[in-house]
Amino acid sequence: MPSRTAPTTPGIYRAAVTRTERLTPSFQRVTVAGPELDRFDFMGYDHWFRLFLQLPHQAELRLPRSTGATWWPQHLAVPADERPHLANYTVAEFRPATTHGGAELDIDFVVHRGPDGELEGGAAVWACSARPGDAIGVLDQGLIFDRPDDATETVIVADESGLPAVCGVLRSLPDDAVGTVIQEVPTAADRRELDAPRGVDVRWVVRDDAHPAGAGALAELTRRIAVDPLAYGFVVGESALATGGRRHLRRLGVPKDRITFSGFWKRAKEARVAS
Repeated sequence: MPSRTAPTTPGIYRAAVTRTERLTPSFQRVTVAGPELDRFDFMGYDHWFRLFLQLPHQAELRLPRSTGATWWPQHLAVPADERPHLANYTVAEFRPATTHGGAELDIDFVVHRGPDGELEGGAAVWACSARPGDAIGVLDQGLIFDRPDDATETVIVADESGLPAVCGVLRSLPDDAVGTVIQEVPTAADRRELDAPRGVDVRWVVRDDAHPAGAGALAELTRRIAVDPLAYGFVVGESALATGGRRHLRRLGVPKDRITFSGFWKRAKEARVAS
């Protein structure tokens, strides 16, 4: 159980790309580092942050001066052609600074492709072309996951956009945790080993191209006929999956204050809209 959901001293940190790697067909990993990341207060679980990306035509990375309520107006005040691309991401892995080197942060980007195979989404395009030295900014935001101490089981449902959060949560859960993970991915090759407690059942759902993202995971969830009222639910991904998963858990008797749900992206009528 996380002891807090917001960083004690939230900060904004500059860093730069050190390397990139295609993890699976649908995921590109970008590793960043820099002296300022040594102060990043990593809390495990689904620790998330706002990611500022310097675009090729921008001469410098312009970041907000404040991490409080004024950071957003400061960001919008930057002229549009000088404003960095902004997106929300989860820490895939974090390695603190040691005597042998500084801290490193891994970010996993979902590689979205259009009907003709073209990359979609500003962040995915950036990640697939990122080179060592490319500048980024990180605004620390803390955790969304908020499992009560008395949770009898944990039910996690996510599409591929939530997979980095699921990986972090499973690494951070106590060894005696029990529950179920329903994880949807676009292809069978996107499945990976998850460091889950022995009592957590991981169910992979490989999406059929004929169905929208999140539909398979939601269908798998609706096959459950019972959930303990003291369970904790965590449902993240496409907006319809997040809201539909919450509704089903409520029908199964889980109180709304024991369910965390978040729409990481929203499908448009004709095309996916995602960062």
